Amino acid sequence: MDFYILFIIGLKIIFLWLLITHLYLKNKTQWTELDEKLLYWKERVEFLFITCMAMLMLYIFNPRTSNTILITNKIKILLFVFALLILMTENWEKFFKENKLIVNLKQ
Repeated sequence: MDFYILFIIGLKIIFLWLLITHLYLKNKTQWTELDEKLLYWKERVEFLFITCMAMLMLYIFNPRTSNTILITNKIKILLFVFALLILMTENWEKFFKENKLIVNLKQ
């Protein structure tokens, strides 16, 4: 279990490095092939992180077992970062433009 947690943390570190490098290249230079490769790998690492976190949550919150005692500080931080990542990568623009209730409230 500890190796799995460290693997997920490693994925998050790689994702952050790719994101920061992409933002740096985006601000300093024109769109390059390197930037395109960074985006490609950033998306793959993000997908892998979300999948691993979902599997961890399935394991911890399985209703047939009582694994909630496994929630350590590392896992709490991972769940917090996972929630932040999901909220930050949501398509909020689409939600606010297409939601009928919000469109009606704006009018």
